Amino acid sequence: MASVTDMIIPSQGNADVLRAIAVVGPTACGKTHRAVQLASILNGEIISADSRQVYNDMDLGTGKDLDEYGDVKYHLIDICPAGSRYNLHKYLRDFNLAFADIQTRGKRPIICGGSGMYVEHALNGISLPDVPENTELRHSLHDKSLDELAAILAGYKQLHNVTDIDSRARAIRAIEIQDYYLRHPKEAISTSRRNAKPIDALIIGLDIPREERRVRISKRLKLRLDNGLIREIQELLNSGIDAEDLIYYGLEYKYVTLYVMGELSYQEMFNQLETAIHQFAKRQMTWFRGMERRGSTIHWLPYDLDDAEFITRVSELL
Repeated sequence: MASVTDMIIPSQGNADVLRAIAVVGPTACGKTHRAVQLASILNGEIISADSRQVYNDMDLGTGKDLDEYGDVKYHLIDICPAGSRYNLHKYLRDFNLAFADIQTRGKRPIICGGSGMYVEHALNGISLPDVPENTELRHSLHDKSLDELAAILAGYKQLHNVTDIDSRARAIRAIEIQDYYLRHPKEAISTSRRNAKPIDALIIGLDIPREERRVRISKRLKLRLDNGLIREIQELLNSGIDAEDLIYYGLEYKYVTLYVMGELSYQEMFNQLETAIHQFAKRQMTWFRGMERRGSTIHWLPYDLDDAEFITRVSELL
């Protein structure tokens, strides 16, 4: 059998434009490995669709795994300073620039990530207004708990991502966006698919059994802690980044920051973080299933296919 690197998949459709591929799935299912594999064989470049990998110096906690890319060029990783706030509006702007640049150079865009909102909006070609901060609204929400904020958000038509509201700051921002759309209905209409310019892309989902996913998440968390995750976050704090800004990013940056600040014991941090990541993976899958209900076709392939079989299956779908 020919090696994976010897396999060539012919381009489909317009000979001048290589069809985009998106690799999606829950955390810890091996998306980066598969995307790099496809990019290496299919003359591709990777566009990250991860809401936290955009930040500099946040490497272990976001799972950048940059060593895995080898010679494959990637986009939208390490593009803004840690402590800043990136959002969907900025992502879509940067995505469109990267996508056009890749295609202009005759390369194939390969979108890779688990931030379902980013993937769905980018592929659907939806544009969003840059929603400004609402100081009065933020003040009115300041003393509410995360559960209370989630209940308020649930009362709006869901236009914004709900997979990442594991901190009060994220929940308040989500409400702020929904409130803006409610008060600016014309701009809300502009976000609909009726005004969108969708991208023709093959969407590959990596299907991993729930129990195997849980095992891999727990194993990966232990490895990241052993490899210096606490040191990474301590150095971010030492650099002058406010603890609340790290907590805003959620998951590893929330719980390890609370540990470093002395608000959680190590075991409390580990247990709560492990549970939060499992819950996050479940919400990711809920989003991807929602994408399918909203009209996206996701071709689910077993996450553990051998490399040659994975490439063969993708070639049959292109």
